[in-house]
Amino acid sequence: MIRFNTIHQEARRSYFPRIASCRTFLRQAILMFTAGILFLAASAAVRSEPVDGGVPADRVQFWARYLPKEPRGVGSPASERAIWEALAKHEEFSGIVKDAERELRTPIPDLPDELYLDFSRTGNRRRYERPYGARRTRLAILAVAECLENRGRFIPEIEKLIAALAAEKTWVMPAHDGRLDNFHGRTVEIDLGSSGTAWNLATVDFWLADKLSPKTRQLIAQQLEQRIFTPFEKAVNTGNPRLWWLTGTNNWNAVCLANVVGAALENIQDSHRRAFFVAAAEKYIQYFLQGFTPDGYCSEGIGYWNYGFGHFTLLGETLYQATGGHLDLFADPKILPIALFGFRMEIAPGLYPAFADCHFGARPDPVLMAYLSRRYDLGLIELERRYTGPGAGFSSFLPEVAVFAMPNSLQQRPTTAEAPRRHDLRDWFADAGILIARPADLSPDKLAVALKGGHNAEHHNHNDVGSFVVTLAGGVPLVDPGAEVYTARTFSSRRYESRVLNSYGHPVPVVAGQLQRPGSDARAKIIETQFTEQSDILKMDMSSAYAVKQLERLVRTFVYERTGRGRLTVRDEVAFSSPQEFEEALITYSPWKRTEQGWIVGEGRQAVRVRIVPVSGNLLWHEEQINEDVTYAKKPVRLAAKLNEPVKEVSVEIVIEPVENE
Repeated sequence: MIRFNTIHQEARRSYFPRIASCRTFLRQAILMFTAGILFLAASAAVRSEPVDGGVPADRVQFWARYLPKEPRGVGSPASERAIWEALAKHEEFSGIVKDAERELRTPIPDLPDELYLDFSRTGNRRRYERPYGARRTRLAILAVAECLENRGRFIPEIEKLIAALAAEKTWVMPAHDGRLDNFHGRTVEIDLGSSGTAWNLATVDFWLADKLSPKTRQLIAQQLEQRIFTPFEKAVNTGNPRLWWLTGTNNWNAVCLANVVGAALENIQDSHRRAFFVAAAEKYIQYFLQGFTPDGYCSEGIGYWNYGFGHFTLLGETLYQATGGHLDLFADPKILPIALFGFRMEIAPGLYPAFADCHFGARPDPVLMAYLSRRYDLGLIELERRYTGPGAGFSSFLPEVAVFAMPNSLQQRPTTAEAPRRHDLRDWFADAGILIARPADLSPDKLAVALKGGHNAEHHNHNDVGSFVVTLAGGVPLVDPGAEVYTARTFSSRRYESRVLNSYGHPVPVVAGQLQRPGSDARAKIIETQFTEQSDILKMDMSSAYAVKQLERLVRTFVYERTGRGRLTVRDEVAFSSPQEFEEALITYSPWKRTEQGWIVGEGRQAVRVRIVPVSGNLLWHEEQINEDVTYAKKPVRLAAKLNEPVKEVSVEIVIEPVENE
């Protein structure tokens, strides 16, 4: 398996793919939490005091005692031949040299100024981020190939590529440079892209060391100092440039901290100065952990759990190694529930809900899961066996190769689990209001569900209170559609114009012609839970999610039954002060056909029959393809049923069961 680190939840083919992740949101008039907007607002601010009091001097002194005199990176330099020769023999690394040879036959991707400026003119992120990512992936392939082969033939191209990176006006990606202050040299900020470039470059310098010319090594050190180390120290100590992610509770915090601190540990000569970065990580990483509910739920979705918590894991292992085990982020009891998130979110084998900005089909990174399983004895024995050590494979983000594929703090520790970990009937995230309900025998052939309460100001929020996902026989006939392809609109005040981000693209009601509103107070109030071996009941009040003054009550009750191949009933009870319209909806990527009371969705053993039955009145049926640019290969279809006349009060049941149960 060749692994390619990603900044977002979809692509795995380059280090900086077409959609760069932004996971912070700014409260504006409509409580729009969006990373792009927050980044712009933060960039404009000028502060003159340390961020949250700065880094305590005593912690700097403390960590300076445990750091080595000389900088040392993660992984092993090319001079440690036994490790690299072992990797070279492993099938996961067998194609890297040939990949590098292909890179030698192609020119370095061009990054002209007009391409950088394209985003500010059109809002398109892809056209710049593709060659931007390709340059960085190219560097990783060439560097690993040189370490594996150890013949020196890739060094000239590596040095040429490093010079090209140094010539870039800024490493900050255009989507994070809305005012073009970094492009025009008015400031030097640190984002996902620039920090990731830094740690990759620092790792190349550490691995190749004297294979590189003194001029190239000096160039790397100068670039890291100018673009990363000095701006970071100034930001922490003075607040200028303002790096909002230092106190952010999203993936930016963990990603940027890991990248900056990892690069500093590999490249800064003075151990006391390196200790400043360690102490900063120790302090500011606590904000990232605040972004999870106490039960470990990641509201950003599985893709961003891979990315954000994956970088937390890289940071934790790096700090553990650098301090001789004295700084262990994993010892915090808050981490175990977060580490279990990926496992607990599995609805059926290999199937996970695409809640928030997560692409349909996303799943936890098996290499990350294997590491966490070994660290916490989670019992994911098969993952540990396959992905621990060289089995982790190649990644275009070199610290992943260093931490996961090379010797780390856990690889010599055998698992103590006596048997593989097995799913429970359900996983209930009480703090987040998320229920994963599975059949009694965990058979993948039977119906299983993911049910969502939550609120509409979550990280990478979609307006989706009351959403749900249904799996059956390895398919997902009823879905949450997942993320759209990111543009300037996605992270702006226009975010909820998107019909896959607003509630129109989710299986939730339209109430009096209104979609759900954003905001932390637009939330599901859990009224009742009843969990038994035969069935699970989750009842929630969704009234606050709709800005409809006539709405007196909207209660959604999910009843999941484990008899036969399973059944899900969704019951909505709504009351108004005056007659209003009411509409139900389902979302699918599967084939469908209309029936007298609803639809058959899916094919063969994966097909479900959907019946929508109001206690009174008739329904008007409507099917529509949602024409938004989503991250999945197909566009979602919205299946809607609207009461044919306004009502003051009504109860509607949506009954979903495998076709042969009828």
